[in-house]
Amino acid sequence: MSGVQRLIDRVWPPRWLYASYERQVLRHLDTASLPRHIAVLADGNRRWARMNAPGQPLVAGYRAGAAKLEEFVEWCDEARIPVITLWVLSTDNLSRAGDDELVPLLDVIEKLVSRLAATKRWRVQAVGALDLLPGGMAEALLAASESTADVDGMHVNVAVAYGGRHELRDAVRSLLAARAAEGATLDEVAGNLEIDEISAHLYTKGQPDPDLIIRTSGEQRLSGFLLWQSAHSEYYFCEALWPDFRRVDFVRALRSYAQRERRFGR
Repeated sequence: MSGVQRLIDRVWPPRWLYASYERQVLRHLDTASLPRHIAVLADGNRRWARMNAPGQPLVAGYRAGAAKLEEFVEWCDEARIPVITLWVLSTDNLSRAGDDELVPLLDVIEKLVSRLAATKRWRVQAVGALDLLPGGMAEALLAASESTADVDGMHVNVAVAYGGRHELRDAVRSLLAARAAEGATLDEVAGNLEIDEISAHLYTKGQPDPDLIIRTSGEQRLSGFLLWQSAHSEYYFCEALWPDFRRVDFVRALRSYAQRERRFGR
C-alpha cells in the first residue's frame, strides 16, 4: 500500500462519521445481550512497527499497542463490561525473545499496568506465571494489583507471562497442595476430583468465563489463551493490527456477539 493510500485510509471516512455510526449501533444493542467478560489477544504490534515505524526499534509498536490497550479499557468501561482480560505477554514470547526486544517490552508492560492501577477506577490484576518475570517487575505488578484490590469498578486482568498450559499446571499444583494440607491422600483426591475444584485454582478464579474473545491481526487461532475458561466462548477475529484497532471495530464485535445464539455445547 502506498503512503498516499495509507493517508487516505486514515482520514476517510472522517472521525465524526464513525462516531455517529458507533452511537447508532450501541443504541440498538440490548445491554442484557452484552458479554460479561471480554478477553483480547492484542496481536500485531511488531508488524505494525515494521510498517509504520521502519528503521525504529520494535518497541515503537509495543508502545502504540499499550496506548491502544488503554483506549480499549475505556471503551469497555463505557460499555459497562464487568470483566476484561488483556493478553500482553505469553510464556512463549518470554522464552523466545532476545534481551534487546524483551527488556523494552517488559518496561512497556510494567508502565501500562502501573498507569491503569494509578487511575483507581478499576480493579487491576496481573495474572500469569509471574515467577518467570524478573524479580523487580513481578513485585511491581503485584504491588499495582494490591493497590486496587478494594476498587469497586471493572475488573481488568492483565495476562503477563501467561500460557494456558502453565495455568492448568499451576492450578493442579495449587489444588494438590491445598488438599494435601487438609490431610487428603493422592488416591482420595483422584477419586473425588470435580471440575469446579480445578476452576477454583485458576488465575481467574471467582470470575465469569470469557463470553467473547477478540483477536486482531487476522490470525485465527487460540494460541493457548484461557484454555480452560474458553470452552464456550464466542470468537471475533479482526484483520486490523492491534494498534490500528478502532472503537468502531470494538462496536462491531459487540454487535456480532449480540446477534449470536449461544448454545453452550447443547
